[in-house]
Amino acid sequence: MSYSIALAGKGGTGKTTIAGMLIKFLEMKGKGPILAVDADSNANLNEVLGLKVSDTLGGAREDMKKGKVPDGMTKDIFISMRMEEAVVEADGYDLIVMGQPEGAGCYCAANSLLTRFLEQLTGNYPYIVIDNEAGMEHVSRLTTNNVDVLLIVSDTSRRGLQAAIRINDLANGLNIGVSKSYLVINKVKNSPSDSVLGMIKKDGLELAGTIPENDTLYEYDLNGQPTVEMPEDNEAIQAAYQIFDKIIV
Repeated sequence: MSYSIALAGKGGTGKTTIAGMLIKFLEMKGKGPILAVDADSNANLNEVLGLKVSDTLGGAREDMKKGKVPDGMTKDIFISMRMEEAVVEADGYDLIVMGQPEGAGCYCAANSLLTRFLEQLTGNYPYIVIDNEAGMEHVSRLTTNNVDVLLIVSDTSRRGLQAAIRINDLANGLNIGVSKSYLVINKVKNSPSDSVLGMIKKDGLELAGTIPENDTLYEYDLNGQPTVEMPEDNEAIQAAYQIFDKIIV
């Protein structure tokens, strides 16, 4: 049984960067092979990891909808083949990008095929890290379900924290099989105020820790450098690793 960690949060909070830190942390701890899933339609987890992506599951889905399945090949075999082609291999982990669908129409049949094959794929990995879309769409559409840890990322803004609380409330209300939810506050300059801690406590959301604002992290991101290549003694990296040590089995 795979141990799955899904990340969620308002856009701009650093969710994808933290997903990259988590993947590297698990790889360093010998938890591999790890499957990294970029489920954000604005996919950029590969940039954080320093990987090139040439194919996505969304692309395979579109080709199937447009009738590009070769003669004599079933849709099941076609999707299975394309999914295997979409897996990007790295040291200790693999990455698969869901991608963005094009145009309108019903994607139910294609999504069902993809879901089934993705479930088969995940069985080969002890740990799965899912970087979800910003906001709450992935929760309301039940694309984040049956996860061991829902890691909700916020910055220090009130809107970011309110979004985190709403995501947690929605996940609990939908009963989608999240075993445990944690809050991580990112880009922190000072310790959380009493009012912030009061908001979190009132909602019952457990604060796993904070990650400080970091100039080196900002420069890596600005220059398009993979943030997983940052020095291990970096303050933000160390803070993230301490959080992961507490919440990941």
